Amino acid sequence: MTAHATENDQVIPPMPERTPKALRAAIAEHVPVLLPDFDAHWKWAIADAYDVGPLWAFMAFWWGEYALARDPKLDAHVRDLEYRAGNACTDINEAKALLEEAARIRHRMRAVEPGE
Repeated sequence: MTAHATENDQVIPPMPERTPKALRAAIAEHVPVLLPDFDAHWKWAIADAYDVGPLWAFMAFWWGEYALARDPKLDAHVRDLEYRAGNACTDINEAKALLEEAARIRHRMRAVEPGE
């Protein structure tokens, strides 16, 4: 796995193996601002769980969060869409379109494969 550059030479780190340990290490290295929330969510949702059922939802959520956060420009774009929908729109249809675009991007991020 190697980092790849975007059109404007921004280096985006690759996705890690699809395990909680590898994902946590990638978050710690590349977007440590997410680490406190990741750890708190882990402790709340997984650490005391007696089955692995919640693990899949946890991994899907944090996989997408890391995939987005590792690309600061895309992350800023999604946050701008969400901000505009909630704070700058007076037209419900425009707000809905902005949120749908943000949701499509977030959904696409959850599908990114290890190494990409």
